[in-house]
Amino acid sequence: MDLQNLFILQKSVDESFTDNCNDEKKSLLPEKILGLQVKISELARLTQCYKFWVKDSTVKRGTILEEFVYGVHYILSIGLDKTYTDINLDFQISQSDLTSQFINLYIDINDFVVCPSIDNYKTLFENYLSLGFALGLKKDEIENAYLQKNLELFKQQNSVKTLV
Repeated sequence: MDLQNLFILQKSVDESFTDNCNDEKKSLLPEKILGLQVKISELARLTQCYKFWVKDSTVKRGTILEEFVYGVHYILSIGLDKTYTDINLDFQISQSDLTSQFINLYIDINDFVVCPSIDNYKTLFENYLSLGFALGLKKDEIENAYLQKNLELFKQQNSVKTLV
């Protein structure tokens, strides 16, 4: 996964959003953190891993991938806000069940809010990717889906610019 390229692409989308939607030029970090929490919740809802009484919860892989990529957008954007772009991540598959991984992500976010260090950011990013792997997603598939979604978002923002 070419993180540097992903950060560059995310920066262009962020700048486009900021130009169109943030007249006051205020920090959007709280909104991005909340957005990430919402996307993680939506992903948990899709997996239904918390529904211990349901034995078969088949979810479309494409839907999971699309929702997962929204989280990648938020995490990259948060990294840009904090200038945590020169990082290397340790890609590992967690041995924890999905429910525990979701709970750990909320803890990771809380840790980052309390202490927004690069180490806490990397832990959040690594654990999010680990969740993706546990959901059966591959690095190249995540990256390709991100690139596709980034292109869609960029086109969407450019069409907003022409309307204004």
